Amino acid sequence: MSANPTGIEEVLVIERETWLDGPPHELFKRLRSECPVHWSDRLDEYPEETGYWSVTTADDVHTVSRDWETYSSATGVTVLTHAIMPVDLVRAMFIGMDPPKHDRLKALFQRGFTPKRIADHEDEIREIVVGVLDRLDGREECDLVTEVAQPVVSRVIGSFMGIPPEDDAIWARLMNTTLGASDPDLNPEGVEAVMARDVPEIFERCGRLIAERRDRPTDDLTSVLVHAEVDGQRLEEHEIVMGFFLLVAAGNDSTKATYCSGMRALIEHPDQRRLLVDDPSLIPGAVEESLRMFPAFGHFRRTATRDVELGGQVIREGDKVVMWYVSSNRDETRYDEPDTFDVTRKPEHQAFGAGGRHFCLGAALARLELKVLFEETLARYPSMELAGTPLFAESPFINQLKTLPVRLRA
Repeated sequence: MSANPTGIEEVLVIERETWLDGPPHELFKRLRSECPVHWSDRLDEYPEETGYWSVTTADDVHTVSRDWETYSSATGVTVLTHAIMPVDLVRAMFIGMDPPKHDRLKALFQRGFTPKRIADHEDEIREIVVGVLDRLDGREECDLVTEVAQPVVSRVIGSFMGIPPEDDAIWARLMNTTLGASDPDLNPEGVEAVMARDVPEIFERCGRLIAERRDRPTDDLTSVLVHAEVDGQRLEEHEIVMGFFLLVAAGNDSTKATYCSGMRALIEHPDQRRLLVDDPSLIPGAVEESLRMFPAFGHFRRTATRDVELGGQVIREGDKVVMWYVSSNRDETRYDEPDTFDVTRKPEHQAFGAGGRHFCLGAALARLELKVLFEETLARYPSMELAGTPLFAESPFINQLKTLPVRLRA
């Protein structure tokens, strides 16, 4: 669990060996009990980065999430400030802004992501899922991450953004290497390659889409970015590119992560899977339980704008404050048997954030995609089995499997 398992104060929550097999749930359980707001003074792998507070309980995560004046998003949104992407680029996304600009920019997209608007896309999303599953006909085995989840989420968000289908794999690669920068399989060339190789390619490819939408506006979200006005001014080119990046990245990672971990849980708990196969009306509840247990993002971060007390600790102005959703979603004060996968639980959770201004814009889309994916996969493959050892991405940020080999058993 750590180099010094007896001294909780000395534990470094983010150490590569701690995250090799997904989130360190035993460590987080101990933190919630012994030191719910915990200071780590360094990141050994990134010596240029400063230390950070880990916020591990649902109540404290809720407090930080809702108080944007005390806990700012404008100086970095993950525990790493500069190591992968410069903070100036992060600030160009509305996830890296504070109100009022955050609210004005997010509002441009909000009306396109209402539950009613998203529900209108169900037939289109189901057609995408069925088309991807059709490609498995006659196969005995596949990898659910790369051969089902990835092509589905790429095409769904691609259709919203106006990305042509032939470019789906390119954008998937760019998102996976950028968000999974520390994983040696997703990004073999290391974190330095993100700024040297990936970000320039993102700007170049997105620049071509921007130029097309300036000349010929369409009804996709890229056109919304290109023609948006905030405070009477059009967005600058880098703000459009980073807005595009944010939407594509979120669409790429969120559903893929939770679907694959949810399917793994259903395979490993055949009694829970049988409930869904026998009664598909339970699937929306299974979606919520999967979101609770397997939130797509392990954490997001704020920065304290003033000295403040939280969980008995004094946080200083300028300190990083990391909200661990992989911990708060298993908080014993909120859930009975929090490590038990129960599709009938109908939980509230913090997989989309814990309220406040930065609550996930795409929550309705993610829920619909997950519902359709579970429905169609279970209807076609109700007896799927593991065909190898699933592997987690080595990352404290993206909480996802990078491989999930299965035997289909149609």
